Amino acid sequence: MKRKYFSVGEAAKIVHMTSESLRHYDRIGLVQPSRRDPRTNYRYYTEQDIVRLNTVHALQQMDLPLQEIKQVLEYDDLEKIVDFLDKAEKKADEKIAVLQYGKSKIQLAKADYQKKLQQRQVMQGKFIKHFPQRVIMLSNTLETPTLENLWNYLHHFYTQIDPSLKDQFAFEDLAGIYTENGLSRLFAVCIRHAEIDGLKILPEGEYLCADCTAENKDHTINDLLKTVKQQYGIIPEFSIQIVVISGILQWQYQIQVPIG
Repeated sequence: MKRKYFSVGEAAKIVHMTSESLRHYDRIGLVQPSRRDPRTNYRYYTEQDIVRLNTVHALQQMDLPLQEIKQVLEYDDLEKIVDFLDKAEKKADEKIAVLQYGKSKIQLAKADYQKKLQQRQVMQGKFIKHFPQRVIMLSNTLETPTLENLWNYLHHFYTQIDPSLKDQFAFEDLAGIYTENGLSRLFAVCIRHAEIDGLKILPEGEYLCADCTAENKDHTINDLLKTVKQQYGIIPEFSIQIVVISGILQWQYQIQVPIG
């Protein structure tokens, strides 16, 4: 049966590498073509060469240097080669697991941003939204969001809790500002909590809401408060400003005012 040969360009395409990479492998003696035309010096690779090229390329993805790969593949002891490749396979599985975990986080973030985008497209201007009862923890010191305090936001609230009670607390991945009687404090929403000072209950019910930027936030709050007073005959005891991340190092707000 006639042996099949592949040119350097064909072989490079099969293994998804560049022709120059294959030439480099040849120069350092890592993967040399089984045949070379004595007149043109063209390289020709067999199917067995392709297997070796694929193996080297895969091992490179494990961050192994070419010289180490060359040394291993030159072992006379086949058991050593198999043992090395077995370890490399396990390392590949670990990298795949890390990438899959990272991909799942990206998918969750993407779904969250898509949801926010859909909500933003549907809810233009003022809208009414029903919220369940929420328990929030007010910050002892922070009044407004900044790049610094949003970067590791929930850590700030865990530091306010007595160490013996920390296991009883968990928070939503969300930042907000609670304003009452002209005083504002950043807050975190509790998923679970113990009874301690610094907690407030946001009652269940309907809230008049509006999305806004930092530039028109004050105007939006005043407009909502005015609307609630005129249309519902209510003077709200508090208002909520939910921080909505809108991009890298950028955020907007959703204002929420209770109407009963």
